[in-house]
Amino acid sequence: MEIKEQIINQHAEKIHHWRRCGRGEHLVREHVVQVPSSKKHPEGRSSVWHVHCAKNPSGKDELSYAEIKYIEATYFSDLQGLPTQGVLTKEFPNADKYDFEIRGWTQYWNDIFKLNDPLDPNVVKALIATESSFDPKPKKHAYVYGLMQIIGQTHQFLCGAKHELRDHYVCVSTIELLDESANICAGVRWLFRKKETASALLQRKASWEETVEDYKAILELRIHNKPYNSKPMENFRKYYNILNER
Repeated sequence: MEIKEQIINQHAEKIHHWRRCGRGEHLVREHVVQVPSSKKHPEGRSSVWHVHCAKNPSGKDELSYAEIKYIEATYFSDLQGLPTQGVLTKEFPNADKYDFEIRGWTQYWNDIFKLNDPLDPNVVKALIATESSFDPKPKKHAYVYGLMQIIGQTHQFLCGAKHELRDHYVCVSTIELLDESANICAGVRWLFRKKETASALLQRKASWEETVEDYKAILELRIHNKPYNSKPMENFRKYYNILNER
């Protein structure tokens, strides 16, 4: 068995200080590559590639599952602040279970996009309450994934399909998307995209509440006076207000 390892360039320009790889690269975890038979190796062979950084084919910034897990394990336990704990657990026993991931990925994407009105982690927590009730595998619809109920088409867009995103892709498999941290990372990234689409619909800068409306595919219906179910947004406002009462 042949062992190969690419040294990670610690001095490469990084898009965020939490990232292990430089701009235009993604982290690849240790894996085994089977090499076909050849004259030199008629029985074939396998090579073990250790953790390394690989160039992104898209040329864009990409978060891989390996780097998502690296960032979570390395940085999130030391973070302080929102979301609020201890106020939704009567209705949702798991309400506080994912606060590290909510806090961490909200801070990460706020750092990336640097908006004048940064995303409040309590927005994400209230959104998860209405999407999945903090169940990482809710039995609602096929091809809808995880805590933030990311639909299949959105998953494709997050991976770079159809140039829906200009940059900052989240490239994970459907199985990896069920991981709580990967799902929250992807869902929060999508919220920032919905901030753009909601602003385009309104022809002004959208609030985060209006962004949540667009995430739930309600905003356009409301703008055009079409029938829609108001209950999801009523619930979102209720939970968000509870989280902000302290």
